Amino acid sequence: MSTLTQDQIAAHGEHHHGAPKGIMRWLLTTNHKDIGTLYLWFSFIMFLTGGAMAMVIRAELFQPGLQLVEPNFFNQMTTVHGLIMVFGAVMPAFTGLANWLIPMMIGAPDMALPRMNNWSFWILPFAFAILLSSLFMEGGGPNFGWTFYAPLSTTYSPDSTALFVFSIHIMGISSIMGAINVIVTIVNLRAPGMTWMKLPLFVWTWLITAFLLIAVMPVLAGAVTMVLTDKFFGTSFFEAAGGGDPVMFQHIFWFFGHPEVYIMILPSFGIISAIVPAFSRKPLFGYASMVYATASIAILSFLVWAHHMFTTGMPVFAELFFMYCTMLIAVPTGVKVFNWVATMWRGSLSFETPMLFAVAFIILFTIGGFSGLMLAITPADFQYHDTYFVVAHFHYVLVTGAIFSIMAAAYYWLPKWTGHMYSEKLGQWHFWCSVISVNVLFFPMHFLGLAGMPRRIPDYSIQFADVNQIVSIGGFAFGLSQLIFLVLVIKCIRGGEKAPAKPWEGSEGLEWTLPSPAPYHSFTTPPEVK
Repeated sequence: MSTLTQDQIAAHGEHHHGAPKGIMRWLLTTNHKDIGTLYLWFSFIMFLTGGAMAMVIRAELFQPGLQLVEPNFFNQMTTVHGLIMVFGAVMPAFTGLANWLIPMMIGAPDMALPRMNNWSFWILPFAFAILLSSLFMEGGGPNFGWTFYAPLSTTYSPDSTALFVFSIHIMGISSIMGAINVIVTIVNLRAPGMTWMKLPLFVWTWLITAFLLIAVMPVLAGAVTMVLTDKFFGTSFFEAAGGGDPVMFQHIFWFFGHPEVYIMILPSFGIISAIVPAFSRKPLFGYASMVYATASIAILSFLVWAHHMFTTGMPVFAELFFMYCTMLIAVPTGVKVFNWVATMWRGSLSFETPMLFAVAFIILFTIGGFSGLMLAITPADFQYHDTYFVVAHFHYVLVTGAIFSIMAAAYYWLPKWTGHMYSEKLGQWHFWCSVISVNVLFFPMHFLGLAGMPRRIPDYSIQFADVNQIVSIGGFAFGLSQLIFLVLVIKCIRGGEKAPAKPWEGSEGLEWTLPSPAPYHSFTTPPEVK
């Protein structure tokens, strides 16, 4: 960890900009910790905003028939909920964690490009202000799903599509700048002796994620630009009548979209790889294999995009190729899960809130992985495609995966960020309320999907009514549970028990905290047997 004193940090700030006070401190800051904090708060606000939209969706689906909203507004809610959760909640949260932690983990004084760092954050609130303002325009906001398939987004979309495209461009610019900053920082600012294979896994996962971002964000920019010109400038990229191809849109979009889903989960793997060893009081099992697994997931993520498109009528050879590549990506992911379990095996485990979220992540993310394997099987996918089974799958990966890992990280590093310990009692309440409600919310969706309920539809057939009611109750409970977290964070910032230098004894340098000797390595003969 970096050993800068508070005085040095303050001097560092003054050296940069004469240490302005109040709001100007935050507007002009080039300090990686301040910018990390801004990203984290912004992502939390977006999480609650996107969550409010999910509440509208679940309230409408509480019973069959149209009650609260008309179908067009329902589609706007599903679209903007998806966009905000992906680009506004999950990605900025990981960027905030990267800003806070990477310089400290590699012994760097700050991020390599501090001014660009400030800029890459401050354009984000404008991007989302533009996106949200489109909801109030004549004709309404984007209503074509977060995947904005042509011709829904070109021929049949409202005029606010132009605002949607502009906001996506700004988010993409922010992501690319953040990724460049991460790469330059890790490559150039490592402390002497910090070799590649000594980097903490969180740093490795972010380095690989940053390369993915730089590779795929321009592809998204190309897709939205073609949507813009098709809609407003008479081009025919995706217009069959003009010689274009709507299926080409899906190829371009998913060539961005599939690596994107790994951008939203690889940093989670780094977080879990920091937390599990700390609360097992053991070094991580199989460090090198974790690094190689992360890299192979990233490479394979470019070879699987068309598994989202099995029903578009591609040749059988292509279907087989994408099916096998998709199944192959489960192998390095399985290696990671094995290594986490092997790390916990025969460790002296303790279950504070960060560890609870980490263990829940491992179990529930694995469920999401298995439903993903089911979706990878081409003939089975014909049945699952565009049903609630798919919704259940990606929410297990993104909510109990990405978001649970972000929660785990927040609890794990809050003492370092605030100087105070959070309320463990509130943390446990937050965890148990979240983990129970999230399964009531998403698990029954598998059954809805297998029974044939289509996704993105505001009304449904009467036989799905009872299960949807259960799902909606789980949704409201999960939404309310997050308010416990908000209260906990505010209380922690305002004061509380002072955090010791090493709040999780055993996490730094892995000292053994038990009076008994350190547990022998899981896979060696126990001393008493020799």
